[in-house]
Amino acid sequence: MRKSILEYFILVAVFVLVSFGFTSVREVSIHENLLVDGPLLAMVFPQEEIPVRPAPPMVGKSYMGFKEALGYRESRGNYFIVNDYGYMGKYQFGAATLRLFGVKSTAEFLNNPELQERVLKASLERNKWVLRKEIEKYTGKTVNGVLVTESGILAAAHLGGAGSVKSYLRSWGANGFKDANGTSIRFYMKKFGGYDLSSIAARKDAKL
Repeated sequence: MRKSILEYFILVAVFVLVSFGFTSVREVSIHENLLVDGPLLAMVFPQEEIPVRPAPPMVGKSYMGFKEALGYRESRGNYFIVNDYGYMGKYQFGAATLRLFGVKSTAEFLNNPELQERVLKASLERNKWVLRKEIEKYTGKTVNGVLVTESGILAAAHLGGAGSVKSYLRSWGANGFKDANGTSIRFYMKKFGGYDLSSIAARKDAKL
């Protein structure tokens, strides 16, 4: 009798467990207005690369830093460019300056980065000699709100010529100069001030 009762309870327990172990599948209906027959929308992102303007090389306040900053300002460091006014190369030299240093072929100049670097150095050496008195007299002084330095003077001479720099300094900034793009001597003196150009010798007859 006890065995029969025990078997009965075991059967009931098994039935309950089996009943809860299986769930019926409910059918859910969706209104036809909510159904989408066409293709699903997808987000499409453009594959075009966004150009990033390169920054000037960070090479300190040495001559290397000076010329790289100057080249970046003049042409974004492009050796092979000619602007709308005919100035050429990384440092934007004019044909007259090239002739001064014996460069007769502008095509050769444009396609020869090493030659462009040599012309820059020779130009700085010559301007340093032409402006030697101004460098000695005005370095460390403030002209038109800008502290004058040797590198600032030479950068300004690259922009507007040694004669314009002399006039600017001797007038304490009253006689200014701007190039065809509106860039002033004052701006170049400030932007390129404080570089160490002691490695550049002052040479009257600077050559390539």
